[in-house]
Amino acid sequence: MHKTIVLASSSPFRRELLDKLGFAYRSKKPDVDETPFPDEAPNELVARLAESKARAVMQQLPNALIIGSDQVAVLDGEILGKPGTKSRAFEQLKKASGRCMTFLTGLSLLDSETGIAQTEVVPFDVHFRKLTDSMIDRYLEREQPFNCAGSFKSEGLGIVLFDKLDGEDPNTLIGLPLIRLTRLLEKAGVEVI
Repeated sequence: MHKTIVLASSSPFRRELLDKLGFAYRSKKPDVDETPFPDEAPNELVARLAESKARAVMQQLPNALIIGSDQVAVLDGEILGKPGTKSRAFEQLKKASGRCMTFLTGLSLLDSETGIAQTEVVPFDVHFRKLTDSMIDRYLEREQPFNCAGSFKSEGLGIVLFDKLDGEDPNTLIGLPLIRLTRLLEKAGVEVI
């Protein structure tokens, strides 16, 4: 029997990425508390939240493969959340100037029929160039990435902030590692191509 594919996310960025694979899927918003546990490592957090998001919609979907994903930006072991304001975004970019920020993306594919989840954490490194205060200010005025972890949009003007990017899949940086997802789907019996 064919399983429905469901994206457990309300993110337009993740939907846009999943659209690249060219198959039909549904999207459901999961209701998950994203508060880190005390002393929870960033990779443990994103793995837990990715699987929790998939499990949060599982009861409504008896014969589905559910994709959950979560992402954090990490600098010096500290998780950088979405800045929310221009001043916090400025602080994040100022701190990242000339340094490497790691994005950790938790990815989970849950079979709602068996309850078995395949969960992985995919890293992606962003090496920032030296940024002046005026560069940061101009960038923030133009792109206003206040709802983005790390305070930039790599798919937009944010690319000018970097010296280089390191990772297996540039989609990871936007929030859904399609190379890994393709492997997980194939392991679950879905022919992507």
